[in-house]
Amino acid sequence: MKKEYVSIGLTNPKGVENVGSVMRAAGCYQVDQVLYSGHRYDRAAKMTTDTKNASSTIPLVNIETLSVETLIDAVESDTQIICVDLIQGATPLPSFQHPEKALYIFGPEDGTISQKIVDRADHVVFVPTVGCMNLAASVNVLLYDRLAKSARADAGDDLIKQSKDVNNNVKVRS
Repeated sequence: MKKEYVSIGLTNPKGVENVGSVMRAAGCYQVDQVLYSGHRYDRAAKMTTDTKNASSTIPLVNIETLSVETLIDAVESDTQIICVDLIQGATPLPSFQHPEKALYIFGPEDGTISQKIVDRADHVVFVPTVGCMNLAASVNVLLYDRLAKSARADAGDDLIKQSKDVNNNVKVRS
C-alpha cells in the first residue's frame, strides 16, 4: 500500500499555461491530485501546456464541486498542510522535511495565500530566490525538492528508459 499521498492546491489560479504546466509537473513527480479554488481557471478552455496529458490520470478538481469552503477542507484530516509562498517567518525549502501525506498550497499568480489559510497550515515554506517565481516553476521546484530528499532519488537507467521519448537515444560513454 502506498504510504505517500501528495496533493497540490492552487489558490484561484488564472493562467491556463500555469495550470497546464502544474499538471505536467504533477505527472512527472507522481502527484495524486491537484485541487484549485476560484473561477478564473474555469473560464479557460484548454490546458495547452499539459503535453503529457497528466489531467487524464491525475484528478484536477475545483473544490466547489466537492462542496467544501477551502483547499484544506478538501483533504483527509491526517494530511499535513504546507503553504508555499514568500511569507515572512516561513522556513526556507532546503531546510524543510516533507511529510508523507501533504497538501502543498500555492498562492495565485497575482496575489498570495490568505492569512486564514496560513493560520491553519502545519508549515509555511518558501523557495529562497531573489524575487518571486512563476507559479508552475514554484510547483516544480517544490516537487523536485520533495523527490531529492526521498528514497526515490536514487533512480537509474530503468527510470530514464521509461521516461525519455523516442527521439532520445543518447548514452553516456566512458
